Amino acid sequence: MLKCIIYQVLLWGGFTVCFSACSTTRSVPAGDALYTGASVDIEDKAATKKERKRLETELSELARPLPNKKILGIPFKLMIYNMAGNPKREKSLSGWLKYKVGEPPVLLSKVSLDYNTKVLQSTLENQGYFKSSTLADTTVKNKKASATYTVTTGVRYTIHSIELPKDSSALQRCISEASAFTLLKKGNPFDLAVIKAERERVDAYLKEKGFYYFDPDYLIVEADSTAGDNKVDLFMKIKPGVPGRAKEVYTINDVYIFPGYRLNVNVADTLKKNAEFFEGYYLVDRRNTYKPAMFRQAMQFLPGNVYNRKAHSQSISRLVNLGVFKFVKNRFEPVEVNDSAKLNTYYYLTSLPKKSLRADINANTKSNNLTGSAITIGWRNRNIFKGGELLSIDATAGFEIQFSGQLKGYNTYRGGLETQLSFPRFIVPFFSVNTRGGFMPKTNLTLAYDMLSKERLYLMNSFRTNFGYAWKETIKKEHLLNPIAINYVQPLRVTQEYKDSVATNATLAKAIEKQFIIGSNYNYNYNELSVGNAVKGFYFNGNLDLSGNIAGLITGANTRQGEAKTILGAQFSQYVKVETDFRYYIRLSSKNTWANRLIIGLGYPYGNSHELPFIKQFFAGGTNSIRAFRSRALGPGTYKDPAGTSFLPDQSGDIKLELNSELRAKLFSIVYGAVFVDAGNIWLYNDSPDKPGARFSNRFLKELAVGTGLGLRFDISFLVLRLDVAFPVRKPWLQEAQRWVIDDIQFGNKAWRKDNLVYNIGIGYPF
Repeated sequence: MLKCIIYQVLLWGGFTVCFSACSTTRSVPAGDALYTGASVDIEDKAATKKERKRLETELSELARPLPNKKILGIPFKLMIYNMAGNPKREKSLSGWLKYKVGEPPVLLSKVSLDYNTKVLQSTLENQGYFKSSTLADTTVKNKKASATYTVTTGVRYTIHSIELPKDSSALQRCISEASAFTLLKKGNPFDLAVIKAERERVDAYLKEKGFYYFDPDYLIVEADSTAGDNKVDLFMKIKPGVPGRAKEVYTINDVYIFPGYRLNVNVADTLKKNAEFFEGYYLVDRRNTYKPAMFRQAMQFLPGNVYNRKAHSQSISRLVNLGVFKFVKNRFEPVEVNDSAKLNTYYYLTSLPKKSLRADINANTKSNNLTGSAITIGWRNRNIFKGGELLSIDATAGFEIQFSGQLKGYNTYRGGLETQLSFPRFIVPFFSVNTRGGFMPKTNLTLAYDMLSKERLYLMNSFRTNFGYAWKETIKKEHLLNPIAINYVQPLRVTQEYKDSVATNATLAKAIEKQFIIGSNYNYNYNELSVGNAVKGFYFNGNLDLSGNIAGLITGANTRQGEAKTILGAQFSQYVKVETDFRYYIRLSSKNTWANRLIIGLGYPYGNSHELPFIKQFFAGGTNSIRAFRSRALGPGTYKDPAGTSFLPDQSGDIKLELNSELRAKLFSIVYGAVFVDAGNIWLYNDSPDKPGARFSNRFLKELAVGTGLGLRFDISFLVLRLDVAFPVRKPWLQEAQRWVIDDIQFGNKAWRKDNLVYNIGIGYPF
């Protein structure tokens, strides 16, 4: 171990010496200097410390040119450029290093202090620092130069009053209505960016009121800084010469839909003479590819409605959301009908291929050293019944293998077939139901078969079917309701080795028990992070799962009285399960984020069940849970498997509490670091003679496990590779006075590291 460390230190030292020998100023011409960047110094003490820091950061980022890129403070690309020398051919190795990998030096001669001073001065004035001044200077030492901009801001001007246009037109009335939600507040600092945002906001409001041809550039905001006392009066006006049609309210006239549009063919509007009229819309579909009712479900306005941008955008979104069109575009054509301003609307839709085949391959690794892969082959048949329906069939096969360790030879193989038929509407007997907004509701019917084989242990199969609805209120709010959800799980083969293990460890029997779930479930998801780059955001996911309620009432099942009932020879499950996942994210800076999560899960088994079925129970520990404990090895309660965690750790519970907090910071390039703390546990709702200490009680807070650790994330935009190392600081199975084990930490002790350090490799962030 020591030799390995010495070797790495020597290697890194030699690497550093090699690069250091290649001077960063080698290719700098005589009489010039390597430009290392700019700094801004705010001298005015009238500004607060926080304000000065903000301005210094913001203004320094505006100075051009930018210096050479650095990784860990070292300009590697510049060093490679210098190291490559002067290659004779660009396509040689040295030419490739110099011109493709390397980066030429940024020179002081390319820096225009005059230009940068004007940019900084303009930025300050746009933010209300009307009496600011900026001085620029350079410092040159050892052929390296930097620029310093000394700024005196003066007092920042604030808004004294806002005056709106004063005519009695419909346009003016709408502008006055929009002012109720203005971004320009009396007493706020003058900021040109806010003024521009206010113009965009007013324009968006007018678009909702039918002013189709209005443009934000038709509004001008004049500022008068002579009010005194460092205040400014703002006057919002409509520019002279605004076109007359920009002041008119437009209504929808005729709507034409062309579902057979092809991008490489110029389809003329004269085809509308072949249109079929259906409930207010004209459909040009000579091949009768689609049912007209499908478009009535998608469109969010009717002829005669006042134009508004929201309904227009939602209609396009719903047409795309149908899942049968590759491209959707539209145009509006002004027409005058009885001296009224109206718009003819045209939608051009390009269909996706009716049938398609795709394949997905993934790889995974777990904290219990299992490595695996899976492939899914999916077939799609779109618009199968001419109403936008989607038939999908997915076949999946995968495996998990441990090449070394205690699970070697106990390989896992999975396979399954899932068929789903999705309708782009609510199918409810005796009712016609639709939603508003930009998302089409879905009615889904699912049939699936899954097989799980653990080599040398057992073979399980399961059948499941669901009938339900999925819909979105907004991009933030999503619902999933399955009134019918049936799942049947049974073992096909159990080896003698596994049976012998069950005899000494009753926990293992849960994994192979026959399960029959007949119930309903509902999921609600709220995600503020789905909209833009918010500084902070809240995420919530809630599940309600019911099973066996009607069957329990009919049969009068009660396991406590020894009256467990069966259906088709299998004991059905009866329970109520609630699970909530709260997350809160705070962006501390452009490079740092603080992520937090709270999971609360409660399962209440009753009637025909003593515990939740195994596939519905909670687990703790692992890559995306409490990372200081191995996957599914924690709990329940203070119970610890006396056989250890070497053989299929599948500890499960009916109740779960988990808290996670992680500070994420960008280190350099695509590399991010993380420091985290995880806490939590699982419990059983009822006593179990095989697991003393597993039942939930009022002492649950004293039974929490706690772990902490460090991690690296490699974020390449479409994929995040995560490496975490964690160790426990609180072990709930120990005696109460001994559960905190912080004093036992010994990173230099090999035995301690083996027993306590847990390494996790994952794809994506843990939460």
